[in-house]
Amino acid sequence: MSKQGAKNWYVIDGYLPFKGKVDDEPFEGHEAIMILNCHDEQAVVRMDIYYEDREPDAGIEIVVPARRVKCVRMDHPEEIGGVELGRQVQYSLRFHSDIEVVIQYGRMDIAQPNLAYIGLMGYSE
Repeated sequence: MSKQGAKNWYVIDGYLPFKGKVDDEPFEGHEAIMILNCHDEQAVVRMDIYYEDREPDAGIEIVVPARRVKCVRMDHPEEIGGVELGRQVQYSLRFHSDIEVVIQYGRMDIAQPNLAYIGLMGYSE
């Protein structure tokens, strides 16, 4: 079988943006992690959240079914093991999966009227 991703991923620039909405638009400030599993078996991914001023929240389990993508909103505590991230607080993420996956990060920042969506790949090994 060919390589389809990596088992270890890192996203360094976590920073949950301002939540407010832009006028009557449906956009809401948030961050999300997208995990792609191309394999015929489910992936069990463990996420650690690192902070500047305290110990990490470690071992948060995310299950991605076979041949599926899972989107995890970082502002939804029920999707990240009950952890409530503060807005506009720096954090970093480390992921370890039992099988190879691909991880991408996205941020919808609405701090200015023309807003911005940032999408980037995590670092993998």
